[in-house]
Amino acid sequence: MEPTHRWLDDEAGPVVRPYAVTGGRTVPASDRFDLVALVGALVPADEVTGPVSPEHLAILRLCRRPKSVAEVSALLDLPVGIVRVLLGDLLDRDLLVVRGAPPREEPGQGVLDKVITGLRDL
Repeated sequence: MEPTHRWLDDEAGPVVRPYAVTGGRTVPASDRFDLVALVGALVPADEVTGPVSPEHLAILRLCRRPKSVAEVSALLDLPVGIVRVLLGDLLDRDLLVVRGAPPREEPGQGVLDKVITGLRDL
């Protein structure tokens, strides 16, 4: 007998679209979450009051020690865009702190000259 739901996979488990995790939201509440920004939990996951999703709790557990946005995404196996929305939720509730990446310095003329020389040598 052929299964009624072909999209179900016993080995993979239930299939949930990433946007369902955020209630369809795709834009984070803050633009502070670039890939290398460090996020840290201000409150332990087991002390959070009020409604919170399992994904939010997972982030708080992961971020007991600061992690980059990219690390959180990889460890939760969720797309970065979804993680940014979830992080924004936690930031709005003062459950999370964000430390941005240090400002990048523009490469000096010497570095640019070396790159050009290296390219010409190819």
